[in-house]
Amino acid sequence: MTQPEVSFRSDVTVELVRASASDADVVFAARVSTAGEQSMDDVNADASGAAGLINYLMRERHGSPFEHNSMTFFVQAPIFVWREHMRHRIASYNEESGRYRQLEPVFYVPNRDRALVQVGKTGAYEFLPGDDAQYDVIEAEMHRSCRDSYAAYQGMLDAGIAREVARMVLPVSIFSSAYVTMNARALMNFLSLRRKAEGSHFPSYPQREIEMVAEHYERLWADLMPVTHAAFVKNGRVAP
Repeated sequence: MTQPEVSFRSDVTVELVRASASDADVVFAARVSTAGEQSMDDVNADASGAAGLINYLMRERHGSPFEHNSMTFFVQAPIFVWREHMRHRIASYNEESGRYRQLEPVFYVPNRDRALVQVGKTGAYEFLPGDDAQYDVIEAEMHRSCRDSYAAYQGMLDAGIAREVARMVLPVSIFSSAYVTMNARALMNFLSLRRKAEGSHFPSYPQREIEMVAEHYERLWADLMPVTHAAFVKNGRVAP
């Protein structure tokens, strides 16, 4: 059987598939505590006038009003990123299955902007840029390894070996895709840990590749809930 062409990429993609999420969702959920059934009047209200309320909820960490919304994303990222992502037990996941379909030969290779060299001890370190020779080694070795492993995978499939067994030879740099559904409170928790951002009360030092996913999430969420996003940033990017 002819082997498909192996390809390499240095990005991740995040697409907003569907959403029921607005700043008004925070407002009506919060006001039920004092207004009861009258809070229904705020379901479709313009939330721009309620920025003070949203900021108060964020500052005082009254988190539950931020849960009454939903966003579903389609994410394509290498498997080593999914291993970190799924540590966040704050979302619903449905991932493509290597048991039921042949995995596509698409692999992640970091580009030359990606810092390479770790300096310092665990818990107190930073990553610095590599030199051209180091980037050359990465590209040569990862291209060779990924091509060899996918050829072995294809060879096992051609020999009649089950996909769930043949996939064991593949590296964690191979891409996988999944639907990820979460609410704004859960997303803020993710962003607080997976983005290194100015103004954070609790600085985080994420691996660059999962931070790339987080950057896409934040851009899409900020468009949906700009008042809530602004309050999140203003209050030190702490999840309520």
